[in-house]
Order: sequence, then C-alpha cells, then structure tokens
Amino acid sequence: MQHASDQISSGVSRRAFLKASSALTAASPLLTGQLQAQSGAAKGPLMAYVGTFSSPLRDMLPTQVDLPPGNGRGIHLFQVNRTTGALTPSGVYELGTSPSCLALNTVGTRLYSANETDRVGDAKEGTVSAFAINRADGQLKLLNTVRSGGAGPTYVSLHPSGRFLLVANYFGGSVAVLPILADGRLGEASDVKNDAGKIGPTKATHAPPGSFAFSGHDRTHAHMIEADRSGRFVLHVDLGLDQIFVWKFDAQKGALTPNDPPAISLPPGDGPRHFHFHPNGRWFYSIQEEGSTVVLFDYDPATGLLTARQTLSTLPPGFAGSNFCSEILVSADGRFVYAGNRLHDSIGIFSVGKTGELTYVGEEWTRGNYPRSFNFDPTGQFLYCCNQRGDNLAVFRVDKQTGGLKFTGHYAAVGNPSIIVFLDLAKAG
Repeated sequence: MQHASDQISSGVSRRAFLKASSALTAASPLLTGQLQAQSGAAKGPLMAYVGTFSSPLRDMLPTQVDLPPGNGRGIHLFQVNRTTGALTPSGVYELGTSPSCLALNTVGTRLYSANETDRVGDAKEGTVSAFAINRADGQLKLLNTVRSGGAGPTYVSLHPSGRFLLVANYFGGSVAVLPILADGRLGEASDVKNDAGKIGPTKATHAPPGSFAFSGHDRTHAHMIEADRSGRFVLHVDLGLDQIFVWKFDAQKGALTPNDPPAISLPPGDGPRHFHFHPNGRWFYSIQEEGSTVVLFDYDPATGLLTARQTLSTLPPGFAGSNFCSEILVSADGRFVYAGNRLHDSIGIFSVGKTGELTYVGEEWTRGNYPRSFNFDPTGQFLYCCNQRGDNLAVFRVDKQTGGLKFTGHYAAVGNPSIIVFLDLAKAG
C-alpha cells in the first residue's frame, strides 16, 4: 500500500496532489454533517411526557381535585437533548381532567394516564385513559377512557405481564385492576378493592419538631400501587390507614386476594405515600408523607412478606417545621436513594450500604416550589424535578460516583407538573 508521498514521487504532480487534497478537505465538513444528520435521523428523539394538574376544558365535565387550581393543559410533550438534558416543547395533548400520573408500556407504544378527578357526570369516580404513541414523532392519540374504580385516581402502573393496569384511587380509598386489551385499550375493572380500617392520628409519630403537616388522615387514601418484579404480588399503600397492603395476584383473572398477613402497619400518623424496590428485589424503601421518613424493609419475594429494618428522616439534621414528603427513587445501579421534600423544597440523597441500610449524604434545592415527583432520564445522567407549585421542571446532572445533583441551569415551563416519564424513540417499539 502506497502512502501519498510515494504517489507524488512516482509520477503524480505536486500541484495535482495539493488540488485533490484541498477538495477533500473542503468536502470533509459537508460529509461529516451528512453522516451526522443521517445518524441523528436514524437515532430518533428522546421524548418526555409530563402529566399535570389541569383546569377543565369546555368539553370536559370533571374538575381537578388538587390545589392550587390546575395551571397545566394536559399531557405536555418535550424532546430531550441527550447531551445537555434541556427540554424543547413538542406539543400538548389537551386534557382537562388532571392527568397527574403516567405509565408507559415496556415496548413504548402505549401511554396510560390517571385522571385525578372526583366525578364523571353524576358518578363519584375518576377515569383512566389509554393513548397510542406515534413512534415517528412521539405524538399521542386517545384510544379510550374508562372509569377508575374510585374517586381521584392518583397512581397507575403496569403489571409485569403487560396485560393489566393497576390503579390507586386516592380520594376513593380504593385500588383497581383494569385489563389491557389486545389493541392497548382499557377494559372495565376486573377487580376493585376498598380500603378499610382505623384511620391514623392527625399528628405523625415521626413529625419534625414544630410540624403542622396534615394531609390525609381524614379517611382512607390509596396513594400508590405496584407489582413486585415477579408479578405474583401487588403492593399498595394507604396514607390514611398508615398501612402497606400486600395482595396475591391472579394473572388469569386479574384479581387480588389478601396475602398472609394482608398488610403491615407503619407508625401512626406517618402516612406512607410511595415506595420503590431496590434493583435486587429484596430491599423495599417506603417514604412517609407526614412523618418525613424513609423506612427500609426486607422483602421476601417468595412470600410477599415485609420486615421493617431501618427508619430515618428525609430532612437534614436540625430541621424544624412542616414538611410533606413526595417521591422516592432508587438509582438504577442501586447505590443511592432520593427522597422528595415539599415545603423544604429539596431532594434528600442517601447512599445504600452493603445490607441496604441508608446513610444521609446531603440534599439539593429543587429550584422550585413543592417538588411533587422526579425521575431519571433513561441513561441516569439527568434527574428531572416536577415543581408543582413553581410551574416548572428543573434539570439536574447526576454524579454517579457520589450521588450528588448539580443544577444544569435548564428549566422548562409547565403549569402544575406532577410526573415526567421518558421514551427513547431510537429503540424499536
């Protein structure tokens, strides 16, 4: 193989060589740009869907039930810059029923929303909607809307089988199982369970000094529902009862039956809100809304049994006053746990030890008011915080070595954001 210098010395004139070299150099940026454009087109956008509390539109009967009144317009769509984390608006699916929780199916072709309303016509009940996702641009098409099995559905999640949607109705104090039909539409509930028991006190056992935090100890309030990794058991929390319920799940009938024991109690008044499994499936972290605590449970996937092992505050040492906890997430690598604090407006950061126990690392200001939830992008490089009363999302870069969060300077304006979920359109649907 000859080098350029060899070709010059073997009969090609220097002038011709320089001319050819100049042409290649000039063409290089153009070729590079074309290749990058082709690569980008093949790659497809990373989409974000943001559920909000939204005021009713003229053609919608229900009203929102969360305060302040909904400033959102429905489900807001964004394209995500994979390098900087910045969000660019990509449309809105207008929905006046406060789609406050969203869930994607595993192949990214369907989106489901819990519409946190307290009535449909004359019925004291909320709704859940199913959407088809256009895999070319991420836009949504409504498939159908069904009743949720109770008022104020606040949480939806998919069963691992992909055949059922699980719903927690906050204001109805009930949970429901909705079959997912072959085309992605939702069927009527195959099972509905109503929570019952003794309501906890208005003062949390672990409330910070001087706290007046009171939210859900007036009646039953189912706040979250999700299956374990196997799908054999379904767990849900009731904030008003201070309990975590465990159900055996019949994947043929879409039915729930009480486990033995059927529930585990948390300290009176603390108010369990959300939970998240560690990637190993054996550690289970529950966050308490009024007690401002995280509780570590050992989880037995064979029996569905929960055993409490550690309780610690979500707030920095010395904090006093009122706080309402919100979201809890475990990082994908299982090394860190993140806990949301509303009024303190922070995300508490905890490292995970070898036995699952947590150590407080620090906290990061959310750059907005009342952080209702937050989520990682698919790579885990960025964390997006929904500042509900601040009407914005704030973007943080994640330090995967320390667990720390660093504000990127990027905001996205969204009225009363409640949840953000991500879909990578580069991956096959």
